[in-house]
Amino acid sequence: MSGMATTAGENGSTRNWTFLTNHGHVLLAIARNPTARLRDVADEVGVTERAAQAIVADLEAGGYLRRTRVGRRNEYTVNPSGHFRHPAEADRQVGDLLALFTDERYTGGSADA
Repeated sequence: MSGMATTAGENGSTRNWTFLTNHGHVLLAIARNPTARLRDVADEVGVTERAAQAIVADLEAGGYLRRTRVGRRNEYTVNPSGHFRHPAEADRQVGDLLALFTDERYTGGSADA
């Protein structure tokens, strides 16, 4: 797992921040490995397994992910045609982000990654 970017604050303290939210990181981790266990996704992102579960629930509720039970495991399908939630990026699809950070080509017409 890579470390977070650190910047010096005005008073000399350091703050950790990244450009993508944990929701973005979870979505990318699942896009890279749709059969990953949430424990592994949580470790990759740097959050607790409980936080990863809550994020996946948010992503499912928002229509960005679909969960399918396969035996004893979950398999996830990413919906690349979902739009970004912030008004400044609402005209763009998350498939653009996924294509940037994965080796896959995501198009907006299908719910399959």
